[in-house]
Amino acid sequence: MLLISSEQRRQLRARAHGLNPVVSIAQQGLSDAVLKEVDSCLKAHELIKIRVYDDDRDVREGYLATLCTNLGAAPVQHIGKLLVIWRPRPEGEAGAKVSKPSRPRNSPLRRSKRSYQ
Repeated sequence: MLLISSEQRRQLRARAHGLNPVVSIAQQGLSDAVLKEVDSCLKAHELIKIRVYDDDRDVREGYLATLCTNLGAAPVQHIGKLLVIWRPRPEGEAGAKVSKPSRPRNSPLRRSKRSYQ
């Protein structure tokens, strides 16, 4: 399990506020397929929300601990039925940030309709 400081946790909670859950854990519980999906989502996004459809708080805390231990992630937040976990991307990862293609030097700037009025 990855440990983070309270300052990092606060910043990650703020970043996660606007996120939607990308993985759901339902009746089957924490299966191998769910672990694999969470791992692929962490590789793609670093910070994810997981929705757990179980009413028992202890079970949800167990899921959070198991996920973080098995995947080398840090628990950010457990609020209600939502879990937020974070794992940094390894350096040199191919799926890092994709840069926006730049405009060729000789092409004119695009103008909006409003600018012509």
